Amino acid sequence: MIIDGNEIEKAAMKEFHKGNRKEGLRIQEEFASAFREEYKDKDHCPCKKACRYHGNCKECVAIHRAHQEHVPNCMRPMLNKKIRMLSELTEHTIANEIEAPKEVTVK
Repeated sequence: MIIDGNEIEKAAMKEFHKGNRKEGLRIQEEFASAFREEYKDKDHCPCKKACRYHGNCKECVAIHRAHQEHVPNCMRPMLNKKIRMLSELTEHTIANEIEAPKEVTVK
């Protein structure tokens, strides 16, 4: 099962955007049900960093919400994709203003 960019969940969002909440929820539950079945006994976390909270999204997200300094590693590719689209509006000149953090992050 592919989680990121899942076509079933994309279909659910299309229904939500059309205002068809009932159908969106039905399709979303189809995704959630398949997710629960597929990952009941295996790792779903894409994070490569050794972390005490690996695979425990509830606690991981709560920690990041609490300190509000950065987002979980698993959310970064999605956010970077969206930021890249915005950056195109200025020919990516923001890159000249960004300094990488001193801490080594996961590639």
